[in-house]
Amino acid sequence: MALPPVNMYSLLKLLLICSFWPAVSPLSLNYPAFFNFGDSNSDTGGLVAGKAFPLMPPNGETYFSKPSGRFGDGRLIIDFLMEAMEFPYLNPYLDSVGSPSFETGCNFATGGATILPAYIDTMNPFSFDLQLSQFFRFKNRVFALLSKDKELRKYLPAEDYFRQGLYMFDIGQNDLDYAFYSLKSEEQVLASISKLVSRLQNGMKRLYDAGARNFWIHNTGPLGCLPRAIATFGRNKSSNLDELGCVISHNRAANLFNMKLNDICLKFLAQLPEANCTYVDIYSIKLNLISNHSQYGFQLPLAACCGYGGPPLNFDTRISCGLTKDLDGSIVTAKPCNNTAEYINWDGIHYTEAANRLVAYLILTGNYSETHSANTPFLT
Repeated sequence: MALPPVNMYSLLKLLLICSFWPAVSPLSLNYPAFFNFGDSNSDTGGLVAGKAFPLMPPNGETYFSKPSGRFGDGRLIIDFLMEAMEFPYLNPYLDSVGSPSFETGCNFATGGATILPAYIDTMNPFSFDLQLSQFFRFKNRVFALLSKDKELRKYLPAEDYFRQGLYMFDIGQNDLDYAFYSLKSEEQVLASISKLVSRLQNGMKRLYDAGARNFWIHNTGPLGCLPRAIATFGRNKSSNLDELGCVISHNRAANLFNMKLNDICLKFLAQLPEANCTYVDIYSIKLNLISNHSQYGFQLPLAACCGYGGPPLNFDTRISCGLTKDLDGSIVTAKPCNNTAEYINWDGIHYTEAANRLVAYLILTGNYSETHSANTPFLT
């Protein structure tokens, strides 16, 4: 299968418009297949299919015109990356309805997923270890089916795609989030991060031992800038907030986690000479959008588009996007905003399609990533 060229037209057009961006060195994602592990930031329908999670309107309204299994009003970062490659969107492993094609990869990400094993009472049982188990079963089934019927290559990845493909990771946000919500101190949360990263690294090593060679890691975004975090840990506690209005402790934890994530790439190169590892700085991209929101056309950097309560956060922990409830004796609805393109945040936790589009294009500039391999010098 010939690899299609990266579709750079929209990227270059956007870069010409946004002349304040730094010089461009576009990334190329020329891989025959993509295998993604993660949480709601890259879940294209896994949790809805696997647990019948009730993801209702107005989710999906901007692009799909209906809920699509994604947590947001439209496309996610991973969707825009697939579009840039002129590849179809990744189908979730857990969705068997509609004869999904897995020729160019598979998505194991599910909303709410964690690196650590899931507790019995958590929303999502599909933790990183379970996603890995699903991958290995998927791979074994693909090999078995292709050995019996070569015609299935129309729907399944070729055997060599598992070595040539890109293994993507966007997970860990929920581990930090749950730790803070379980009333752990900041010191306890920071102390737990090494365990998280070690577990992720061990899982990636299992993939390497099974033939994976190309790894792509998204670090976690500025957790303290999410409306839900601000409403819970920052409201009426100005000393907990930075100059942007974000929760200091959460962003401090995110930064430590990210630093240790980057170390994974360095360790892989030292220990596994055939590995190629790209570390993508999602934190800096998203903080850039928030800090310079007006330059990107956003009006309210820390407010949820779909929520209740009005500025500055438009978020109430008691009611989720799209729901109607009795709050303090009044029937209220957490409604979506009129123009999602003016908002960075969708529902207090997830980003809008407009923000995801910009994040993806900024990733593709190559200015927010470091690639480590035996044949490539370290970038600093």
